[in-house]
Amino acid sequence: MYIVVVGVGKVGYFLAKRLYLGKHSISVVDADKFTCEEIAKELEILVINGDGCDPNILEEAGVERADVLAAVTGSDEDNLIICQIAKERFNVRRTLARVNNPDNERTFSELGVDVPVDSTKIIAKIIEEEVSFSDFVNLMSFKRGKLTIVRVDLPSDSPVINKELKDLQLPADSVLVSIVRGEEVIVPKGNTMFKPGDDIIALTLIGNESQLLNLLLGKL
Repeated sequence: MYIVVVGVGKVGYFLAKRLYLGKHSISVVDADKFTCEEIAKELEILVINGDGCDPNILEEAGVERADVLAAVTGSDEDNLIICQIAKERFNVRRTLARVNNPDNERTFSELGVDVPVDSTKIIAKIIEEEVSFSDFVNLMSFKRGKLTIVRVDLPSDSPVINKELKDLQLPADSVLVSIVRGEEVIVPKGNTMFKPGDDIIALTLIGNESQLLNLLLGKL
C-alpha cells in the first residue's frame, strides 16, 4: 500500500514510522526543513519539504498513485484542504484527517474526508470506558457519519456465549471485525465460538448499535 503522510510532528512521525515498519511504501511532506532532514536520516522513505496545501508538493510526494493520504498537521484548515485536493484533483481513494478541534469533525465528514480522526474524542471514550466499566463503547464514526466502530465486552451471561458466529443473525450491514481474547486477536469465522470476557470489535451502521447490543448482551 502506498501512503502519503502530510505533517510530520509527533503524530505524523510515529504514524509514518509505524507504517514504514509495517512494510508499507511511505512518503511524507512537511513544511519544516529541519524536521524533513531528521526523518530522512532515520527512515528510508521519500521526504518532501514543502507546503502540503500546494498540489505541486503533493504531486512530488507521489499522491497521484497513493492508496491513502493522511493529513495530520496541527491545523484543521490545512488538513481539510489537503484532503480535498487529494480527492478532487488526484482521485485518491481514501483520505484521513486529524481533527484538532472536535467541533470540526462533522464538517470534515460533510466535506468529503473519509476518516476524520478526533483524537480527543477517542481518548475520552477510552477514559469513559475505564472509569464507568461500560460494556459497549463507540470508538469511532466515519464514512461521512454513516458507519461506526464499536467495542463490546461479553459478560458471562451474554446470550451468545458458547455459540458460533454462523448461528447469529447480525443486524443489517454489520460485521464482526475481531475478537480480543486475552493476548490473542482472533479474526472471526463461521465456526468461531464466543467466550466470556471476549472483547468484540464490530463495524455497523449508525443507528444499528442498539440491535447489536441487544444481540450480544441481551439488553437495550
